Amino acid sequence: MDTAHPWNRASGTRLAEGRSTSFPQGLGAVELPRERLARQGPAALKDYELLALLLGTGYRGHNVLEVSKAILEAHPAAELMGLDLEHLARLKGLGKAKAAMLVAAIELVKRGLERGLGVLPLISCPAEVVPLLAEIKDQRKEHFLCLYLNARNQVVHKEVISIGSLSASIVHPREVFRVALHHAVASIILAHNHPSGDVSPTKDDLELTRRLVKAGQLMGIEVLDHLIIGADEFLSLKEKGLM
Repeated sequence: MDTAHPWNRASGTRLAEGRSTSFPQGLGAVELPRERLARQGPAALKDYELLALLLGTGYRGHNVLEVSKAILEAHPAAELMGLDLEHLARLKGLGKAKAAMLVAAIELVKRGLERGLGVLPLISCPAEVVPLLAEIKDQRKEHFLCLYLNARNQVVHKEVISIGSLSASIVHPREVFRVALHHAVASIILAHNHPSGDVSPTKDDLELTRRLVKAGQLMGIEVLDHLIIGADEFLSLKEKGLM
């Protein structure tokens, strides 16, 4: 590890009106992808077909494939995984029961991925963080994500905290540090994407960073850096002397 680096320490979804569709109706809507999965495996199915298998049914006038496709058009799979129960329940065609089922399925996947890492990623510079942020790089909306590190600078958890325009009023320190306390971490790395591709920090970016750094100081949890991810580049506020 390079000890010279400053990190080192001791909305709802609507289906289009009047849209023509060739999707099968009724129970056949979910039976078709289920049969393909049995024959060819899950990799052969599209995202909306996998979601349809989880949901099982649609609602009056719209089968489950239509519902699933509309949801993923508004919220791509990586974005959908960052939505909480309240947001999911508001999506057209879900409701609380199906939203709870999705949250449970997503949580199982997250836990499996984390435990499957075996050796925890060791971070010593911003460039080593970027591969861990692939899920937010190409999102159409701003995603604010936190990496939570132990005392050895190993990533023990990562979580999307908010989706939408970044501001100090939307990202509250309570949400960021609630997760930190749950995982008993030593430090945090902040990250978010700029859908425009321009990684220049905004006034809101800098204000939010200052607020979270101050909160971390009060709680004894260091905010190591804040990375802004663009289309083909990234910017480290720590390296630029902006925090």
